[in-house]
Amino acid sequence: MTLTLTVSDEVRDLAPGFTQFAIEAHGLVNGPSSEASSALLDDAARRLAERLGGRAPHEDPHMAAWRQTYTAFGAKPSRTRNSAEALAKRALSDGGLPRINLLVDLYNAISVAYLIPVGGEDADHIQGGMRLVRATGDEEFVTTAAGERAIEHPDAGEVVWRDDAGVTCRRWNWRQGPRTRLTEDTVNAVFLLESLAPMPVADLERAGAELVELLEKFSPGARISPRDPQ
Repeated sequence: MTLTLTVSDEVRDLAPGFTQFAIEAHGLVNGPSSEASSALLDDAARRLAERLGGRAPHEDPHMAAWRQTYTAFGAKPSRTRNSAEALAKRALSDGGLPRINLLVDLYNAISVAYLIPVGGEDADHIQGGMRLVRATGDEEFVTTAAGERAIEHPDAGEVVWRDDAGVTCRRWNWRQGPRTRLTEDTVNAVFLLESLAPMPVADLERAGAELVELLEKFSPGARISPRDPQ
């Protein structure tokens, strides 16, 4: 079954240079982080440092475009960084990148190496299709606070990913809710790679192709279905 992914006209108007590359995958094998996935993260940090050439992540033109877009929908990009910038800062820090699980390590490595937001959603926990919309402010975002279940509401006008049950990721790609995160039990997933102009679509496609290769390597036999960039 193909998962429906739509981007609202309001979001297109806000960010006309936005492009997404989706990969749907079935029959994945996940598990704890391994030496192999850890090595990928270390290599991604090396590639990032080479790409930046001594600049801070937010000085990269692609990250600057994300900051401008965050500001346009009312977020403060220096406090709520897009996922790629947040990961890049960790990659360049003394502590380095976190090790989460195999699948998350794979897409985090691609995010850092290409300096592009990448997310993964457990397809079995998505209700209905996924939609990128500007929030009304009434939607529910179920998260955790101090170890307890908590419900937040996005700001009116905030860009969010949502399904029929509520918001799955706030501020476009800032914070994912626990309901659809990839866990060690995940077998079916959708991966979203997101870019803004001035990043060439060809670079987005290269990042997606590398993620497809990694998924095929770490989950032999899985059905991996990349979609055309939209």
